[in-house]
Amino acid sequence: MHTEEPAAERLPLDTPGDGRDTPEDTAALLLNGKATALDLAGDPKVVAAGALCWRVRGDQLEVLLIHRPRYDDWSWPKGKLDSGETIPECAVREVKEEIGLDIRLGIALPETRYPVSSGIKAVHYWAANGTNAKPRPDGKEVDGVRWCPPEEAAALLTNPTDRLPLEALVTAHQDGDLDTWPLIIVRHAKAKPRSSWARAEGDRPLAATGQRQAKAVSRLLQAWHPDRVVSSPWLRCVQTMGPYVNTRKPKFKTVDALTEHNAKRKPGKARLAVDNLFEKARPVALCTHRPVLPLVFGVLAEQMEDWMAALLPDKDPYLAPGEVVVCQVSRRNPRRIISLERYRPFDD
Repeated sequence: MHTEEPAAERLPLDTPGDGRDTPEDTAALLLNGKATALDLAGDPKVVAAGALCWRVRGDQLEVLLIHRPRYDDWSWPKGKLDSGETIPECAVREVKEEIGLDIRLGIALPETRYPVSSGIKAVHYWAANGTNAKPRPDGKEVDGVRWCPPEEAAALLTNPTDRLPLEALVTAHQDGDLDTWPLIIVRHAKAKPRSSWARAEGDRPLAATGQRQAKAVSRLLQAWHPDRVVSSPWLRCVQTMGPYVNTRKPKFKTVDALTEHNAKRKPGKARLAVDNLFEKARPVALCTHRPVLPLVFGVLAEQMEDWMAALLPDKDPYLAPGEVVVCQVSRRNPRRIISLERYRPFDD
C-alpha cells in the first residue's frame, strides 16, 4: 500500500482535457459520450487509482467514504501504482488493502487531477458494486468508513476534485446505467510464427513472449474477474487464457465457430457465438484471433450508440497480441453497452 499525499492546493477543476492519454494502458477510456480524462498543464508526476463503492438501500443510492487519520480527511479508497502494474489492477489492489473488499470494477468514472508537492497528480476511478460488502479498514491508513447518500458524501469530501467522479456515478445511477456486467474481448497473445510451424495450425503455441503476455492478461483480468471464459479451441487462445483460468477457476468453454478457419467459412456462426455472450448477463471474457475480431466488433457495435461504435478498432490488426477491450453492459437495459475501455497490459 502506498501512502497518499494530500493536495498542495485543493482546487476544483473545470479545464477541458486536450485528448492526450496519460499512462500507456489507458488508450481509450470513455463513458456516456465523453472522454473521462481532465488535464492540467504537463504530464502527471503521480498516478493513482481507486474506486467509488456503491449500493442501493431501498430506493436510496449510497457511496462508501473512507477517513484517513494522517490527513484527517474524507475521500475515496485509492493509491499509487506499483511498478509494472496497470491502472485497473492498482484500483482493485488499493481497495483490498485499505478496506478489505474484493471488488469487481464497473463503469469507468472521470479521472481527477490536482497539484501535489511533487507536481500534478492524476487519479483514475471506477464504480464498484458494494452490495452486501463488509468493509474492514486497515486501521493505519484508514481508520473509518461511512456509507452515505451522494449529497452527504459531496459535503464531507475534503478534496473538491473528488466530487467529479461522484457526479458521474450519480448520473449513471439516474440513467439506469450504474449496475453493469463486464464483457471482455481478448486477442490471443503472441504465437510462434506461421513460417516456422509445420504442423496443424490449431496446434501452433504461444511464443515465449506470448507466454509472458498471457500472465499479464491474467493479472489484468483480475480487475473484472469474469466468471466465464469462452475461447477458440486453438492452442494459442487456450494458452492465452490458461493463467487466468488456472488462477480464478471460471467456467471455461471452447467454441469451434471462433477459430480462424470456421469464422471465415461460416461467419454467421461466429457472430452468433458472440451474440450468445449477452444471454446470461454474467461477466465473461472471450479470446479469439485477429481475423475474427471484425466479426466480434461488428456484433458489439449493434449493442452500443453510434459514437461508441466508431471507437471500436476498425483497421487491421485491430488489437495487438494480448490486447484487451472491456465493455460494460447495463443490467437494467439488457444488451446495452454503455462504456468502453482498451488496455495493453504489458510492455513490448
